[in-house]
Amino acid sequence: MMNNQDNQPDTSVSAGSLEGARRATGKDPAETPVTTTQIPNPEVEAKAVRRRFSAKYKRSVLEQADHCTNPGDIGALLRREGLYSSHLTNWRRQREKGALGGLAPRKRGRKPDPATAERRVIAKLNKENERLRGQLKKAQTIIEVQKKLSEILEIQMDDPGKEKNS
Repeated sequence: MMNNQDNQPDTSVSAGSLEGARRATGKDPAETPVTTTQIPNPEVEAKAVRRRFSAKYKRSVLEQADHCTNPGDIGALLRREGLYSSHLTNWRRQREKGALGGLAPRKRGRKPDPATAERRVIAKLNKENERLRGQLKKAQTIIEVQKKLSEILEIQMDDPGKEKNS
């Protein structure tokens, strides 16, 4: 049904259209007001943080799992520690690769590209080189101005002296 004034759909509910409908609470739907807009929750939900496990913790959990002999013991261990079976699988693989090195946490993300690092160093050195060239140019300009100033002052000093002698 369209509302003729706004060309918006009509969201109002008449009591006759809900005839025969009952709620689990036993209330008549015609008695309760129907709201068409919901207020959004103003709270900001916390962002999940990735869990990180130390090598010592991984070793202790693996040792406990290795000592489990009865059916359901490993499941109880996982529930108690809040872990998944995939954690144990991955940690066992890491342990097989190398006792300490395999269980150490690895840095996540992209691996640094040596060519990019070299480019970054070269760009830094070029920038410093340009800065030093600018300082050198300023110093040379100052030296030239000082030379010209000393020439001018010598001429002025010589001219008054010549006039006195003559």
